[in-house]
Amino acid sequence: MDSIRTDLAVERTAAAPHIPGITQQQRGTAFSITEICIANDRCGAPIGKPAGRYVTLEAETISRSCNKYEEMAQELSEEMQQFLPKKGCVFVAGLGNRAITPDALGPRVANKVLATRHFSSALTPQERAYLPDLRPVCVLAGGVLGQTGMESAELLQAVCRQISPSMVVAIDALACADLSRLGKTIQMSDSGISPGSGVANHRAELSEKTLGIPVLAIGVPTVVDLHTAVQGIYGKSVPEDRPNMMVTPRDIDRLIDHGGNLIACALNMALHPGMSFAQAESLG
Repeated sequence: MDSIRTDLAVERTAAAPHIPGITQQQRGTAFSITEICIANDRCGAPIGKPAGRYVTLEAETISRSCNKYEEMAQELSEEMQQFLPKKGCVFVAGLGNRAITPDALGPRVANKVLATRHFSSALTPQERAYLPDLRPVCVLAGGVLGQTGMESAELLQAVCRQISPSMVVAIDALACADLSRLGKTIQMSDSGISPGSGVANHRAELSEKTLGIPVLAIGVPTVVDLHTAVQGIYGKSVPEDRPNMMVTPRDIDRLIDHGGNLIACALNMALHPGMSFAQAESLG
């Protein structure tokens, strides 16, 4: 288990099935959806995952050119709504480094999410009447430690103290073990996230335990550990003393665009139930 490096709960449970306290359900139409619930941290210890609910959505492609794109966006939005609070401001945090393509998913999504927290003071009642039912949303893509000198956790804690959101939605790149899942899988979880995990650069944890409010983590695998990939292809482990690295597909620019567009579109609809697919899609 330790030799397989992956952030996806669905891959962790596949490597160690039938663990007491871990349940799985399958559903979905546009996506193949796997929901994994881990009762407590002790149950999740064998697969290296904390307690929580993990929803994984998989498809052949998540491109706008797919003939099921609207159906996929609607289904993803419905799954997101099950995690979101009914009321209150939601703080969307785009984690990662926009200058490094495999780590740019968070900033890409943040750039396309509609920020509305300021509308109550910036717009007149007559102006707001022309808008759909919009909840307060604030958005930040603050960069990484090497750019700001601040941990993402420190930055988000400071913002949360100031605005008191009802939830943080954190978007970041992930790592997977199966090459076929790169750029085609979306994982959502209420267990939190360690920023930079997708590029082997773990930082301070972002979770309800550290921020004091619920955290919804959303990610797409954009990289794979080389030793893990070799083990998956050839069925044998690579000696630990051999060089290792994180690898990414050569079309990662396209995969980041597709994943970022779909997540942002679905998130805008989930945050603002009055928003149609056409309205949400036009924001991208």
